[in-house]
Amino acid sequence: MAYSLDLRQKVVNYVENGGSITKAAAIFKLGRATIYRWLGREDLRPTQVTHRQRKLDWEALKKDVEKN
Repeated sequence: MAYSLDLRQKVVNYVENGGSITKAAAIFKLGRATIYRWLGREDLRPTQVTHRQRKLDWEALKKDVEKN
C-alpha cells in the first residue's frame, strides 16, 4: 500500500524547512531511502503500475496441465 500524499508532503516540508532526513525517518517511521526518493521527485503522487511482468507463462502452464 502506498503512503498517503498528505504524509509525503509533511515529510518533504519537514526536511525542506531544516529538519534532518534521519530525524524525519525516525519521527514518521519511514526509511531514509524513501525520503531521499521523495525529495528527488517533482510530483509526490504515487505512480500507477500499468502492467507487470508475470513470473508464470499462463499459456505454457495450461498446455502442460492439459498434457497430463
